[in-house]
Amino acid sequence: MPHMLILGMGYTASRLAARLRGDGWRITGVRRNADSETIAFDDDAAVRAAIAQATHILSSVPPQEEADPVLTCYGAAIAAAPAIWTGYLSSTGVYGDAAGAWVDEASPVGLGRRAARAQADADWGALRPDMRRFRLPGIYGPGRSALDRVREGRAHRIDLPDQIFSRAHVDDIGAGIIASLHAGPPGVYNLSDDLPCAQNRLIEEACVLLGQPVPPLLTLEEAQLSPMARAFYAENRRVANGRAKRLLGWTPRYPTYRQGLRACL
Repeated sequence: MPHMLILGMGYTASRLAARLRGDGWRITGVRRNADSETIAFDDDAAVRAAIAQATHILSSVPPQEEADPVLTCYGAAIAAAPAIWTGYLSSTGVYGDAAGAWVDEASPVGLGRRAARAQADADWGALRPDMRRFRLPGIYGPGRSALDRVREGRAHRIDLPDQIFSRAHVDDIGAGIIASLHAGPPGVYNLSDDLPCAQNRLIEEACVLLGQPVPPLLTLEEAQLSPMARAFYAENRRVANGRAKRLLGWTPRYPTYRQGLRACL
């Protein structure tokens, strides 16, 4: 039975784990606060035992400003592990601002606001020769989409008509990771949908689907966004997904936000 160790059981990793369990995989999950189905990140003996036993290892833990906690605590053990596949969930934020241009896996990294992300991405890539790094754009899916923001009255439309982002449905990300278990060489893969576009278009589509009025256009100042949300609008890029399609045989089930939002209903 294949056995995947997943460090960091967040939204994306949890949905991936459920799908793999359904396919007969054994899953060991690690999270900061353990529950009945996971082990605690600080349980050194249990985590190291799982690293030594797993056939596949995936980290979805984001770096902190000072360092990547998984690499700090367990990097050497993962580097020496007998696993046949290793992976890391990175971010397309490593590309920084491209002024709306397309970026792919060969584009420069480390030029944006997320220096810790770029450093962690590089460190994971150097850890093992079988490492797959999945650079992920904005992630949405059931319970975490523009539909939820509209329902809860948290949706904004920002008056930045030339601001372009890429995104991916959470289950398409899972499908890309699963595809890499059976095909494609180690390396970097962007897992994004086929239609980068302004965030406003998602909000407008969600309003149509829910029969709700479209919120007014606001400036960044009028929207009173959190520093994290405001920083989101400081970068502008389109993320190409051709390498994952060519080498993994992966195609997003939800190629645009329209299909993805309807699925979230």
